[in-house]
Amino acid sequence: MTTLATDAADGQDFIVFDGECVLCSGFFRFMVARDKAQRFKFATAQSPLGQRLYSHLGLPTRDFETNLVVTDGVVHQRLDAFAAAMRKLPGFWWVLSVCRFLPRIIKDPLYYVIARNRYAIFGRSPTRMIPDKTLQARFLPEGF
Repeated sequence: MTTLATDAADGQDFIVFDGECVLCSGFFRFMVARDKAQRFKFATAQSPLGQRLYSHLGLPTRDFETNLVVTDGVVHQRLDAFAAAMRKLPGFWWVLSVCRFLPRIIKDPLYYVIARNRYAIFGRSPTRMIPDKTLQARFLPEGF
């Protein structure tokens, strides 16, 4: 997977998120607003690139269980993905990355409860998010 992920972004860190999920799109907007150095590129899970990555990882390609965060060529999933993204942001955001130290027996069930109920709790956009021209430049080729 590392080769596919690295090739997809030409070695740059990136995030793949569910473009129909209000919570996931909120995470995207949160990252764009705080990633002033533009360290991250983006792709939606529904895009051709997102579909290839999820399929390659053996993950569902319709009901997305997790965002993917790729840093330094390593693919992170679930709460570890959130932690990896927070570690790369400037300022005090790194503090939120401590969730990676939670035992898997706690963090995975916690993540899955939120992930499986995210549409009911936060909502679902009837269409995929369409970024404006400025944000489109932050997307990977085939990532939208």
